[in-house]
Amino acid sequence: MIDDELEPFFLAPEGQQWSYLGGNDSWGMSVDGLYGTAGRPEIDQVKVTLFMFGNPDLGAYFIYSKWDGRIRHKDSYATKGDLSRLGEFVKSRHGTPLSVGLFVPFPVAWKAVKEFMETDGELPTSIEWIATRDLPPGTFPVPKPPSMLKRPSPPW
Repeated sequence: MIDDELEPFFLAPEGQQWSYLGGNDSWGMSVDGLYGTAGRPEIDQVKVTLFMFGNPDLGAYFIYSKWDGRIRHKDSYATKGDLSRLGEFVKSRHGTPLSVGLFVPFPVAWKAVKEFMETDGELPTSIEWIATRDLPPGTFPVPKPPSMLKRPSPPW
């Protein structure tokens, strides 16, 4: 059962949660063709994705994204952690800055993942979410490409 395979990533002893094999700290789950839209062209389908990032000290950070191709509308939600820490950031193993205020403890995160799977991709109600559009500017900073970073002048 998939539940048995995923549960240890969230409910393992302290410091052993998540999987960082291969240097990765992020993964996701998606469901396509919801509400009878599977036979439609991709743009007309209803699709959801649960993006996940793990941090050994902070827990898990999720972004839930839903595209409803029937009405051409996208909604996006983030886990609601300690919002007083939105301006603090940690970097993912890929260098993506992640707001500390959007992390939730691993056991709490597990409830959401389990519910996501059990409801075929509905937004889990077992944890609190905040619409990404309601978050302040700067919550999702875009890292500059290496060519734009300040570097010391070459020695020649």
